[in-house]
Amino acid sequence: MHLRRTGREITLAGALLVGLALLAAPAGAQGGGSSGPTSTAARTPLTVTGPVAGSPTILSTSIDLAPFGYVQEEYFYSGAATAYTSAAPLTEDGAWTATPTSTAPYATRMVVIRPEDPADFNGTVFVEWLNVTSGADSAPSWTQSHLEMLREGAAWVGVSAQAVGVQGGQAAVEGVPAGGLKGGNPERYGSLGHPGDSYSFDIFSQAARAVRGEGTSKPLGPLKAKRVIGTGESQSASRLVTYINGIHPVAEVFDGFLVHSRSGSAAALSQAPLTDVPAPLPTRIRTDLREPVLVFQAESDVGPLGGAAARQPDTKRIRTWEVAGTAHADVYTTAGFGDSGDGSVERALLDYTNLSLGPLNCLTPINAGPLYAVLMAGVEHLDGWVRDGTPPPKGAPLEVTDGPGRTVGGRIVPNYIVTRDEYGNAVGGIRTPLVDAPRAALTGELNAGGRFCSLFGTTTPLDAATLAALYPSRDAFLAQFDKETKRAVKAGFLLPEEAKKLRAAAAQVPYGG
Repeated sequence: MHLRRTGREITLAGALLVGLALLAAPAGAQGGGSSGPTSTAARTPLTVTGPVAGSPTILSTSIDLAPFGYVQEEYFYSGAATAYTSAAPLTEDGAWTATPTSTAPYATRMVVIRPEDPADFNGTVFVEWLNVTSGADSAPSWTQSHLEMLREGAAWVGVSAQAVGVQGGQAAVEGVPAGGLKGGNPERYGSLGHPGDSYSFDIFSQAARAVRGEGTSKPLGPLKAKRVIGTGESQSASRLVTYINGIHPVAEVFDGFLVHSRSGSAAALSQAPLTDVPAPLPTRIRTDLREPVLVFQAESDVGPLGGAAARQPDTKRIRTWEVAGTAHADVYTTAGFGDSGDGSVERALLDYTNLSLGPLNCLTPINAGPLYAVLMAGVEHLDGWVRDGTPPPKGAPLEVTDGPGRTVGGRIVPNYIVTRDEYGNAVGGIRTPLVDAPRAALTGELNAGGRFCSLFGTTTPLDAATLAALYPSRDAFLAQFDKETKRAVKAGFLLPEEAKKLRAAAAQVPYGG
């Protein structure tokens, strides 16, 4: 039976999946859920088949879903996808007018994780644009927030929207095959085909249409979606920004969006072999939206990765959360695969006597911050915002100053310096007990070592003298940690379940480090 939030802990055994999830009425309802798409845009026929027998190929959670009352299934879907262009250069304000150009046939897949019993379904479906930076489909937003979705009875759908995920490309991470779904498992995925990323935006729209019930088969089985929220992390967040600004006003199939770890720019609206229509740097999210958007940023996204270039004020439909002490990737990036909610991950994060160099063996210990825990609070608030119009709490911005630009792919990108306190933690931003009752400096600064190590941030334990000056005793530390945890819960940035596990872990791990 599915467990809704009751204050009980959900304790299960989960094996750690070895892999890397990296940079791997819709619309318009201002005070409640939608009843379905309202767009008058032309609809191409949509074929959905499945569920496909066997297990899907995806870097995702490895926990047993059955004790949560959930099932995992895979569906293929196909049709004709539309590419878009713009008669005018794309502008920084995101107020774009995208027009359809060519169409091309496609066949791709979606992975569905949903409550088995319709009585356990809360009506919300999170549709994630799967990340392909590693060269394979990964689900970072699901991996980091799955416990909240499982607790609340939401469904999740991961979409192979991009060509690399389907057709393959150059391998980006050692050990990850370069052949995509087709190359990795031609027997299962040989029938799939992708015409190129200019068509990815409409392919994503058509996934949402299928979730809403269009097509020849129903990927939610007996469930009926009441709210459909689009999500994307890192490179997928860049594509989601472009989708929101250019495609969403035409397609109108989503009720809200979670933009998770975006950069200062966005993806091209169209690209080779079609006419290139690049996005400017910076690219902000258009402010005339009727649907809620939560922009969720790690410290490294804002600072060294340049996301601060695209900062914009909060509006009635846009909220930005910038989380102090967090990195684009971190300990939870891999530990989260097996997180069943038993508290073991929290103990690993807070045990500074056993720091991790991460799956890429970085040169210094990687970030052990609580990004995942704050993201789960964001997911709950976004669902409520879409459901009844109640916006999330406003988060203070991180304090940053301009830094020298960095060259990435032959392009100069912004770089911002995060202001730090005397213990090395960020000033400003959303606060958690890990930075306000510190035992370490947790940063989103660029790490070094293997490829992508720069994304994993750092953890530097405070020395014994500093700890003694901060806390007269271990009990004094625990009292401060408890106080700051309660403060974060009251502010709405931590959920009670994660707060309970963090407090328990703080009391169990070695105090020094």
